[in-house]
Amino acid sequence: MSTTFIRGFASGTFASMACVYVYNTRVFKTPSSDNRRLDEELKPRILPADHPMLEDVNKLETQRRILKYGIPDRGQEYYIYDNHVLAYDQAKKIPIWVAEHLNAQNVKGSANRKHSKFKPDPSVNGRFNAENDDYFKSGWSRGHMSPAGNHKFNQEAMNASFFLSNVVPQNFENNSGFWNRFEIYCRNLTKKFTDVRVITGPVFLPDLEEDGPAIVKYPVIGKGQVAVPTHLYKVVLAELDGKPIALGAFVVPNKPIGFDKKLTDFIVPLETLEEKTGVEFLPKLNLSNVKPLCQVDSCHLKTKDEFELHIITRQLNRAENLDQLYKAYSKLEKKNLKPDQYMIELFTKKEMELKEKQLLGEREKKEL
Repeated sequence: MSTTFIRGFASGTFASMACVYVYNTRVFKTPSSDNRRLDEELKPRILPADHPMLEDVNKLETQRRILKYGIPDRGQEYYIYDNHVLAYDQAKKIPIWVAEHLNAQNVKGSANRKHSKFKPDPSVNGRFNAENDDYFKSGWSRGHMSPAGNHKFNQEAMNASFFLSNVVPQNFENNSGFWNRFEIYCRNLTKKFTDVRVITGPVFLPDLEEDGPAIVKYPVIGKGQVAVPTHLYKVVLAELDGKPIALGAFVVPNKPIGFDKKLTDFIVPLETLEEKTGVEFLPKLNLSNVKPLCQVDSCHLKTKDEFELHIITRQLNRAENLDQLYKAYSKLEKKNLKPDQYMIELFTKKEMELKEKQLLGEREKKEL
């Protein structure tokens, strides 16, 4: 919209109003208070140079003059999937943040990761997508920011979590160890709270060297030069019946972390994390009555033995034949672990199912 158009429009408007004025003064011979008031209202007014409307017009003209061929585009602001939402960094080829909503229903179900495959996100411009080849033999794992285990209620939701837009290069031990325990902890919060909201992502922090400048250093992998973050973060908000109760922010180094470390060792103020990432995570949240998560809850991660039992239980569940089942169960004795009642019942049930499956297969072979 040009300045010339605005001025022409204004002139036309003033001319029309002037006609109304003439009509009123000529038709109604006797001036009234209404006519006098209208007379005042219809007096032409010149807009001052600093009027907001002219300022907006000037800004629009400046934009058109400078950005003749369009506004430089960094990609879609955010992407929405079945059970998570994310913002994507097209330069680093990793997410900026990934948000999800957990409850007791969506962390349970029959969805299975064996039906899902890592692949580029079809929603992202192909030029800025990471590829599986970028990760192949890179020394880094494909680390989910919204983990597959949070989408068991729906196979399509789980499949979407395998898009590489939801993945960062993550240390193998960290991914399968401390970070895995952290993700399990977040899911377990749904047993105590009606809703758990989690925002996860990468962060790049400087090495603090003595007597030297702070320098941010990180490798890139593959032909696509996918950025490897120095740290990972989570923001965890727990709710009861729609009311925010507790909040925690955590920053974890992207490297192996032993069982001697506690989750509380990685607590950071939310404001600090926001400054480091440039992201205001929960702009509509009133923090006045929200307590620190680790004061309301223990922030206890599974111990080494508890975690080993968890892994063996998962292997029992995934066993597709008796050999796999017995191999998994034998680890209990090797690791000097005592199964709980749930594991014993699971093993017995699974053994019966797989024996029936084996017998059925043998019968079908004989019939052939």
